[in-house]
Amino acid sequence: MIIGVSGLNGAGKGALVSELSEHGFSVHSLSDVIRQKLSRLGLEETRERMIEEGRNLRRAGGPGALAQGLVAQFEAGGRYAIDSIRHPAEVDVLAAQSGGFKLVWVQATEEIRFQRMQERGRSGDPASLEELRRLEARELGSSDAAAQQLLAVRERADLVLDNDGDRSALHALAAPLWGEG
Repeated sequence: MIIGVSGLNGAGKGALVSELSEHGFSVHSLSDVIRQKLSRLGLEETRERMIEEGRNLRRAGGPGALAQGLVAQFEAGGRYAIDSIRHPAEVDVLAAQSGGFKLVWVQATEEIRFQRMQERGRSGDPASLEELRRLEARELGSSDAAAQQLLAVRERADLVLDNDGDRSALHALAAPLWGEG
């Protein structure tokens, strides 16, 4: 079983993936493929650089390239949680794997997402709501086939989790994914 996780920045994708890990899922992130490439190039990891390098990798290997490299490592019958799905072609690659696939979209209000980003203090997170809006506008959709297409990914979601609450609320909403509730 593969559970794909997507959503806007700060929505709680990482918290959901952590919950899945605690319930026996092997966790992988498509963003890690980009991070590894930046590291090999000796480049600092910024949100802008991550977006651009993801676009470069999709141009070179096709829109599903990040997911294709990842699924090649999977074992039949495994339980996998995949974070940072940002393109519908990645959904297609994951959905084509045997064993089942569910795509979960995690969402929260803009204010809550911005507050979470401020609290986590990750490099490249926006310093203002205006900057958040500008960054997300690039990620939502584009005529560039290699660019992020988050709106198209959201349309493909099997389950939408409203994550405006705390971790225990998220746990309760997500429990059916690992067989509880």
